[in-house]
Amino acid sequence: MTAVAASWLPLSTGERSVAIEVLVHGPLSRTDLARRLDLSAGSLTRLTKPLIESGLLVEVPEAGTSAEVRQGRPSQPLDVVAESRSFIGFKITEDMVYGVVTTLRSEIVARHDRPLVSHDPSEVADLLAEMTAELARGYPRLAGIGIGVGGFVQERAVVGESPFLHWRDVPLGELVEDRTGLPVVVENDVAALVEAETWFGAGRGLDRFVVLTIGAGIGYGLVLGGRRVPYAEEDRGFGRHWIIDPNGPLTPDGNRGSAVSLLTIPNIRYQVQAATGRDHTYDEILALAAAGDSMPARVIDEAGRALGVLVAQIANFAMPQKIMLAGEGVGLMDVAGKTVEDAIRAHRHPLASPVDLETRVSDFHDWARGAAVLAIQVLVLGVAEV
Repeated sequence: MTAVAASWLPLSTGERSVAIEVLVHGPLSRTDLARRLDLSAGSLTRLTKPLIESGLLVEVPEAGTSAEVRQGRPSQPLDVVAESRSFIGFKITEDMVYGVVTTLRSEIVARHDRPLVSHDPSEVADLLAEMTAELARGYPRLAGIGIGVGGFVQERAVVGESPFLHWRDVPLGELVEDRTGLPVVVENDVAALVEAETWFGAGRGLDRFVVLTIGAGIGYGLVLGGRRVPYAEEDRGFGRHWIIDPNGPLTPDGNRGSAVSLLTIPNIRYQVQAATGRDHTYDEILALAAAGDSMPARVIDEAGRALGVLVAQIANFAMPQKIMLAGEGVGLMDVAGKTVEDAIRAHRHPLASPVDLETRVSDFHDWARGAAVLAIQVLVLGVAEV
């Protein structure tokens, strides 16, 4: 680990709790902070002193208070120094690497993308190192790197399996750390997105929260008690085995009538091409469906119905306060939104509370930001399991 990243570590359990609370919810007055963490004033002073001395926390003026009134005030709100360190997040797709630099609060301050021309692990690591060097020119105080990969990741370091990259047991974290000298965290891309939304986005402050992504694949993340629930089968076929319609389409990538067969972009394109003999992009299919072209309209209507059933089933079993729908396939809601809503109602109890479904139009930089949030959590705050 580099000296830059190590300067805030190790934090005690109490110091870490204070740092996370201020990072996610700050600025906070000491009174509010003590109440949130059930601490006495003396205990809070003991815990915040080293955090202030290390530069992680800072006293800030209270909003709306004039300078004259603030003078001599014994207690000022605490906040993190968001610009004190920078973090890199990478999202690796089949043919591109998307990179961002974020502050400690995960605000994106720079973007840098490069084509991925090889899936050889060493060459991918070389590319990530080159991109890191280019980003470091503008942001020299880098504390660490987070990498999001579509696939199964072990111990936040090894890509156990990635269908898109055709990888098995690739020690990506070690390869990139050796080339950059920075600490590296690797995680499943959906898990990274869930962490970012839980701390800084749609799930902030919620006890039960779900992220559902549709695009090249289907992604799912569950938050209970304000923490993401990790599971051994993460990104190992969630959508392939969730059967929405047993009589639905059979596609190369999913079981008959599965969420993958009905909802993912490659399989929607496959269905339309198989029926019409013409290859269209996803956006073209959506436009044709909106214009009333019969076959694209039928496929998109079935996809909308499948999405509604999937959302309703998640709501019935997980009972989240909010479901966030994200991914490059969310344009489906623009064309089939009413079909989705009707299917949700049809598969919920008539007296059930309405599903709070938030659609997030995002790009791959948002996924890269999620990877940067993991770096913030693990490298700076020392959160081993989040």
